[in-house]
Amino acid sequence: MLELNAKHLLDVLNGKANIDSKPGNKKDPEAGRTTANNLTSGTSISVSEGPLPEVAIFKGISRLAWFKHDSGHVNMAFIEYDGTMPSDSMDDIELKNIQLQFPSARSLSRDDSTAHEETVETDRGPIVVAVQGSRNKPAILTYHDLGLNYISSFQAFFNYVDMRALLENFCVYHINAPGQEEGAQTLPEDYIFPTMDELAAQLEFVLSHFGLKQVIGFGVGAGANILARYALSHPNKVAALCLINCASTPAGWIEWGYQKLNARHLRSKGMTQGVLDYLMWHHFGRNTEDRNHDLVQVYKSYFERNVNPTNLALFIDSYVRRTDLNIQRELDPNKRKEANTLHMPVLNITGSRSPHVDDTITLNGRLDPTNSSWMKISDCGMVLEEQPGKVSEAFRLFLQGEGYAIQVGRRRLSSAASFEGKCY
Repeated sequence: MLELNAKHLLDVLNGKANIDSKPGNKKDPEAGRTTANNLTSGTSISVSEGPLPEVAIFKGISRLAWFKHDSGHVNMAFIEYDGTMPSDSMDDIELKNIQLQFPSARSLSRDDSTAHEETVETDRGPIVVAVQGSRNKPAILTYHDLGLNYISSFQAFFNYVDMRALLENFCVYHINAPGQEEGAQTLPEDYIFPTMDELAAQLEFVLSHFGLKQVIGFGVGAGANILARYALSHPNKVAALCLINCASTPAGWIEWGYQKLNARHLRSKGMTQGVLDYLMWHHFGRNTEDRNHDLVQVYKSYFERNVNPTNLALFIDSYVRRTDLNIQRELDPNKRKEANTLHMPVLNITGSRSPHVDDTITLNGRLDPTNSSWMKISDCGMVLEEQPGKVSEAFRLFLQGEGYAIQVGRRRLSSAASFEGKCY
């Protein structure tokens, strides 16, 4: 480590002095001397007797240098400079060209999907299932929320860099509720839309169609409720559940009134401003534009142009008529095995700005605390879109805790402080 006082170091960098490492000789007085241009990034120098600037351009070297103070010594780093040094009075610089680069527009279309779609016949009509990944891997079964389908709900999340690494270890089966897939035709007038329990029963046909013996459920909103119902009726076929904004109770009077009005407008007038505002609140909560204006515009445009209003009205009617899951937390350890609850591991997630926080708290209070976790992620309502990194990290750790071998990417994991709560 070189030892210099601050003034000497500045003189060296300005070309007014050299750094003596060994004494020179009579024939070559400069021999054994280190000049400023011999210094490299990362050079560690012990500096005393005076302060140093954080960043400076020095005439002794054609480089921009900055100093990082660390426990009594200074580390220097350089950026190459073009050799044209400004005068002390700072010459005027002429800006000749500006080139703008715009990010590619966000799309919620099938064109960006890497999944292969298949039609599965069920007792309540056909449904579209999209398969993403190698089918010989463990299965993840997803189910979307109101107003969405597998593309608008999960495509961006599963294309997130950390989730792409996870897909190397799993195969994802994305389920679309009847008539909710992209480009869906309006369901016939005499079509009776399945109840929530019947939608859950359709999953049995999906597992049979693809030859799946056990799956990991990953659902949002209405889809989370459907997966929970399937897990209750087929506990041996669900290895684990990740439920986002899941309600376990029937709709309250306020929700029932709003949703009935929405369904009526969708049938008679299509996507009205009132329905659009409700859908945005349902997914993002309040004051969304203040947090992510561009994302809001993408989803507003999607709801207005890509959703079949009649089919959505039927799905809303089914969801608002949902029954209670009738699960309860059993405090007696000897009776837990016989308790009517979700016996598989459950990761229960919500966003701090989501309107469904209370629903997830209620669900959490009805689950077995030994195999469930509740997590509230800060600064978001639609967690998969606004905080995909935190959700993917939580989901990966959840799966690793269940014994699944998952490669850990090179991205640095976020700290525990990223999550507002993880408890019970």
